[in-house]
Amino acid sequence: MHDEKGVTPQSVDFSRWYIDTIRKADLMDYSPVRGCIVFKPDGYELWERIQAGLDKRFKETGHRNAYFPMLVPESFFQKEKDHVEGFNPELPWVTEAGGEQLEERLALRPTSETIIGHMYSQWIQSYRDLPVLINQWANVFRWEKRTFPFLRTSEFLWQEGHTAHATEEEARKETMQMLEIYRDFVESELAIPVWSGEKTPSERFAGAVQTYSIEAMMKDGKALQAGTSHYLGQNFAKAFDIQFLDRDNQRKYVHTTSWGVSTRLIGALIMVHGDDQGLVLPPRMAPVQVIMIPVGPPKKRQDVMGPFDRIFETLKQAGIRVKADLRDESPGWKFNEWEMRGVPLRIELGPRDVENNQCVLARRDTGEKLAVPLDKVLETVQSLLDTEIQKNLFRMALDFRDRHSHLDLETLDDLQKHIASAAERGEPAGWMLAGWCGSDACEAKVKEETKYTSRNIPFDPPAVKKRCLVCGDDARHTVWFARAY
Repeated sequence: MHDEKGVTPQSVDFSRWYIDTIRKADLMDYSPVRGCIVFKPDGYELWERIQAGLDKRFKETGHRNAYFPMLVPESFFQKEKDHVEGFNPELPWVTEAGGEQLEERLALRPTSETIIGHMYSQWIQSYRDLPVLINQWANVFRWEKRTFPFLRTSEFLWQEGHTAHATEEEARKETMQMLEIYRDFVESELAIPVWSGEKTPSERFAGAVQTYSIEAMMKDGKALQAGTSHYLGQNFAKAFDIQFLDRDNQRKYVHTTSWGVSTRLIGALIMVHGDDQGLVLPPRMAPVQVIMIPVGPPKKRQDVMGPFDRIFETLKQAGIRVKADLRDESPGWKFNEWEMRGVPLRIELGPRDVENNQCVLARRDTGEKLAVPLDKVLETVQSLLDTEIQKNLFRMALDFRDRHSHLDLETLDDLQKHIASAAERGEPAGWMLAGWCGSDACEAKVKEETKYTSRNIPFDPPAVKKRCLVCGDDARHTVWFARAY
């Protein structure tokens, strides 16, 4: 079942809607290599805007960018036992080069803790060398069995921060600082509300002492891990012998952190804000913020183009990402096209508008149309883009998340009944806030019976749960559970 533009409605098949939308909006294409995608310019520009926003924040907090090799010797993985066990099934290996078998297999990096740990062991000798605050923008490889564009691909783009510190206190402070940078960026720039919290031991990054995450709700009620920050303790320091001579003349192991977000954030943008017409992009992220379309009879086009061009230049000079669509297609076709691409604001100008000294602004988030005097266009557009549309998208996403976050379910049985009932009504089942005793067995049972996994233990839960949802014992933690991507 498709509408006239060929997009499956979200309520019919959300996954199909997602694929239809990203193809129709021209964000990506499939590569000839299984599980890999090609980022087309509009899709890649979303990543560039994410890069620019985060890179600025990283540099403001003292981090610098570096680049490390993609190929990692197999022996490096053997040094950190938990780490290699965590990644082994997903590692692609290079075994031959220049027509000869390699003496040692080389992995395409799934993440760079091992190669960076090795380099840090060479670079760090004294307390004067600390802290080391490095970030890398890179591609990584994980040979996923099931792939989904932007969210889970065999090769994906990301940033990974790797820092080394003299003390545990300093490293823990770094871990939390970076998590907060992610939360602030995703909420303020992508207009996506998230829950910050700590991952349960079963969901921890391989080799970490503690993992923290921000978790976002998609429009199908599923969760997406939108960013992670790890306190690695001295695990990698000991594995790679990263020691320094401290002020007290004692040799000590550093404390390390790592943290990252990936092109999954593009998937999150699409699935949090999109609707049955296609993409809906927050103004701060949109490659095109304003699309201008002349309307009315072609023979009167010349009457329109003078004021049209003046508005275009005014907006462009003000730094607004504006584009004019002057193709020989009907205005209706163009409206649909740019709605599909998620452009936040459309300006229509026709002969009657020129006579009335006004133009029409159409909002993508609400569909509302406003008649605006020509001398007020710039200030109206700036106000709509900078505050109103951006904030409204956040409010709408927050309202959706709150409506589908269930605080009244107490037991696994309650959750199972709720999931069945939501399926009957054709509604997203959403998330459950639940008590958890801390037992791996209880956590595993939830997954086994419902496919819900623990998302995180929120720092600031909307309620505190007293009993474990599975065994009924005293709850040690209040946890978000959800089905996840």
